[in-house]
Amino acid sequence: MAKETESSPLRLRIRGVAKRFGPTVALGGVSLEVAPGEVHALIGENGAGKSTLMKVLSGAHQPDAGSLLLDGQPFKPSDPLHARNSGVAMIYQELNLAPDLSVEENMLLGTEPQTMGWLRRGERRRLAKRALEEIGQPDLPLDAPVRSLTIAQQQLVEIARALVGEPRVLIMDEPTSSLTRLDTENLFAVIERMSQRGVSVIYISHFLEECQRVASRFTVLRDGRSVGSGAMAGASLDEIIQLMVGRTVDEIYPHTSRAIGEPVLELRGVAGLVKPSRVDLTLRAGEIVGLFGLVGAGRTETLRAVFGLDRLAKGSVSVFSHEATRSTPAKRLANGVGLLSEDRKEEGLLLGRSIADNLTLTRLGPVTRLGIVNSSAQAAAAGKWMDRLDVKALDAAQPVGELSGGNQQKIALGRLLHHEANILLLDEPTRGIDVGSKAQIYRLMNDLAGRGKAVIFVSSYLPELLGVCDRIGVMCRGELSEVRPVADWSESAIIRAAVGQTETGEAAA
Repeated sequence: MAKETESSPLRLRIRGVAKRFGPTVALGGVSLEVAPGEVHALIGENGAGKSTLMKVLSGAHQPDAGSLLLDGQPFKPSDPLHARNSGVAMIYQELNLAPDLSVEENMLLGTEPQTMGWLRRGERRRLAKRALEEIGQPDLPLDAPVRSLTIAQQQLVEIARALVGEPRVLIMDEPTSSLTRLDTENLFAVIERMSQRGVSVIYISHFLEECQRVASRFTVLRDGRSVGSGAMAGASLDEIIQLMVGRTVDEIYPHTSRAIGEPVLELRGVAGLVKPSRVDLTLRAGEIVGLFGLVGAGRTETLRAVFGLDRLAKGSVSVFSHEATRSTPAKRLANGVGLLSEDRKEEGLLLGRSIADNLTLTRLGPVTRLGIVNSSAQAAAAGKWMDRLDVKALDAAQPVGELSGGNQQKIALGRLLHHEANILLLDEPTRGIDVGSKAQIYRLMNDLAGRGKAVIFVSSYLPELLGVCDRIGVMCRGELSEVRPVADWSESAIIRAAVGQTETGEAAA
């Protein structure tokens, strides 16, 4: 998808960039070269330094050492607006929108067309429409407040906003993490068109198959340093993974034989006020059941209703053979049911509190004395889970908001383990996590099921569902299809079920 670097002068040259935060070395010397029209994949585990490097490039951080050249000229952005005006745009993994402003206002925020202080609203609308058309979303409502959009639609607004200024370098940090397959295909087409126009794209993704598809070259970061780069066409996934983790990852999807026990969670005709419309499911001890569906199919709403966050309109829920339809999250936790939210930033974590607080807050009993939290016991309990989950942090007192996205996700999962939940409702637990950490979470899920715990695993990534689960069910328009053994599914069959097609290709009734 990219032009050959040999025939073009460099668009971007990064040499020996370093950045420290107190005693923490975030970047220890990174070098990277990107040509005009090149799509360059930046690959690495969580905490490898990718986000810090991109924040240096986009003006959010100032480097301690090293140099940046943009089209052969020294480039020292003082802030993100300076970088954007210089032709470097950044699309962050975590949404960075003003929720109460409209789609149009968000897209031109800070760069509004104006004459002598007067806003040119017609020009603003024209620029916003053109950007949405470029990403294949001409019908996205320009006047709607951003908070009224789905997470996937908000991600599309972020992408369109970056295109308004016609950047020379576009940085995409996990741009498909919240997108449907159709929107992902549209995004790849946008990247292709931008590459043909000479725009350089730095593409960050933990989906290595995506990197292989869109990029012509790659650079791997590990522990804040660039450890390898080359042509994507000549590299295998195993070689890239070994560069990422410094070792071979022998088995990405572990699956040991285990005994399936008695039912622990039974859903009969479960429906929410809006979604889901009907869900029938039996989950057994020692079992991992996967749920797939397109955005809006009702997967998240199902888990929220089961956990007591959303009201049920009808249906029944049984937990460990006891009727428990009307419940609250507190009661569910007390009954051994734990939920991992897909939105760790807004619902899953207290970003301003410490790792220790986040890991233990739903089960403080083991770390209290006479009703008072014992800081030493809390730190020790947190340290145990940090070691087990390989969390990269200074210590248990560090605020969770300072961790990388993948390490934040590990903390959210660790809280369920500390709580000793026996039924785990996991909503996109590997979103935004590197391949090494994904393999670790897959092994953890397999181990938990082997010890008799039961897991509902919601994911938009078909290979991991097929590789990890015992059974898979597909949701379409709020309804859950028959839940089948994983051996009875293929990727194409799952997609057909998700779009409401029968095995013969006819629309389902």
